[in-house]
Amino acid sequence: MTKRTNPAYAIEGVYAVTPDCIDTTDLLRRARLALTGGVRILQYRNKSSGAPQRLEQARALRKLTHEFDIPFIVNDDARLAAQVGADGVHLGARDGNIDAARTLLGKDKIIGVSCYNRLPLARSAADSGADYVAFGAFFPSTTKPNAVMADAALLLRARVELAVPLVAIGGISPQNAASLISSGADALATISALFDADDIVAAAQGLNKLFCVARSLQAGAIDYRPT
Repeated sequence: MTKRTNPAYAIEGVYAVTPDCIDTTDLLRRARLALTGGVRILQYRNKSSGAPQRLEQARALRKLTHEFDIPFIVNDDARLAAQVGADGVHLGARDGNIDAARTLLGKDKIIGVSCYNRLPLARSAADSGADYVAFGAFFPSTTKPNAVMADAALLLRARVELAVPLVAIGGISPQNAASLISSGADALATISALFDADDIVAAAQGLNKLFCVARSLQAGAIDYRPT
């Protein structure tokens, strides 16, 4: 398997996915707060706006992520990703194949693939050159209330079998995220836990702290016992 991910960008930590938002000014305000709080990856996802506004928003978010020097991923649309110079694209089941996206974007761009609760799909995606795979939903999600459900045992199996980063998604909050990190998730993708928070900066910092605790535990640096 050839690992193609841009070495300047690691797929790890808090992975923010934007909510549908027709107010571009408000979207940028909330995205800036999330990035200020330490988000490590930003994905543009908008299922409700037309092509002109999606292009406008993607361009503006691309500029913002350059400012914070983090990767910018476009959901579903490899052509839009190429148009705005995004760092990559995230593909769902109906969003085209990896080879077509790679041809369009180039060998150094990031391609992530939704694998739901299906480890065989993740194996196939990794073998086809995906730079990361995403599993979920792990918890009930307001964004996708009818999503198939995955469990932490899937992450444990995938961690043993796959060499690519693992992204967990679906209903993730500060209260339930630690179990996914300890099961092998390299990144946690979330919408509501960040963008619906009263204090977006604090919400991002709180999720980041969970990764810091996990790294310290792995290094044996601290004795952490939840109360």
